[in-house]
Amino acid sequence: SADGGRNLSLDSILMGLPMSDPAAWTTAMNNLGMAPMGMTGQPLLPDFDPALGMMTGIPPINPMMPGLGIVPPPIPPDMPAVKEIIHCKSCTLFPPNPHLPPPATRERPPGCKTVFVGGLPENGTEQIIMEVFEQCGEVIAIRKSKKNFCHIRFAEEFMVDKALYLSGYRIRLGSSTDKKDTGRLHVDFAQARDDLYEWECKQRMLAREERHRRRLEEERFRPPSPPPVVHYSDHECSVVAEKLKDDTKFLEAIQTLLTWIERGEVNRRTANNFYSMIQSANSHIRRLVNEKAAHEKEMEEAKEKFKLALSGILVQFEQIVAVYHSASKQKAWDHFTKAQRKNISVWCKQAE
Repeated sequence: SADGGRNLSLDSILMGLPMSDPAAWTTAMNNLGMAPMGMTGQPLLPDFDPALGMMTGIPPINPMMPGLGIVPPPIPPDMPAVKEIIHCKSCTLFPPNPHLPPPATRERPPGCKTVFVGGLPENGTEQIIMEVFEQCGEVIAIRKSKKNFCHIRFAEEFMVDKALYLSGYRIRLGSSTDKKDTGRLHVDFAQARDDLYEWECKQRMLAREERHRRRLEEERFRPPSPPPVVHYSDHECSVVAEKLKDDTKFLEAIQTLLTWIERGEVNRRTANNFYSMIQSANSHIRRLVNEKAAHEKEMEEAKEKFKLALSGILVQFEQIVAVYHSASKQKAWDHFTKAQRKNISVWCKQAE
């Protein structure tokens, strides 16, 4: 099945095995946690203890498989994942002993999509390797050695993890027990130049995207550039001269005049035009002085208004404090309750 043969139903396990192979039949029955029975209903192993739930080296399969209405007992977190028998068209994979330590693997290379597979049967063909490993995902290429190993490249990185799940499984071609038809798979990460190249390309692309995102972010927060100042010409000079006489457009015009002078537009031919524009700018000084005086007058009036308002507030405060002091005198004080006296004292301190 597509997820590494974990979703096998009861029927597919029992019916997929040839009846001429009692050992495989016993293993499958035992994986279901049942006492192995022959077709006639006789126990194949008279000393099988169902309470143990497993024979030596063969773990029970997960009872939550489709077709089994059994609620599994809670699994402690430190227990290894239970692996099952996997049936393919031309071969069968038997799980490793769960009590053995997990197979050692090398450090995962960056962007790894290629695995090394060792321990293949001598008679294992490329077709059989494909049959076993295409369950882990789309296979891009298989490079098989004359020895009993090969390299398999997958389409995606996560498929490598599925392939590593098969490390330690014993493989048997058909129902043969010939040494050339059996082997113990060893699956490990492989260093491949194609994987590294693709990973580096991907990293560079991510770096480019990050730079682009940062640039957009900086652009968003950068203040807008001022509009470009037009180049000097006789026509533009007459337009600016008119704007200098208009109070509402004076600020824009004076900035243009300043830029032209700094650019070096003043020469013998244009000097008179510039002199008249400077003269227009000078005539605005009287207006600006008058505006400044008006603002200062407004400021003085505002200060006087503030002083009057403040003195009125202070007079009211003093009157309230005077009320508290009068209430604190003997002839009035004796008639208040203890709580009222306390409140009056607190209010008096706050007001002062």
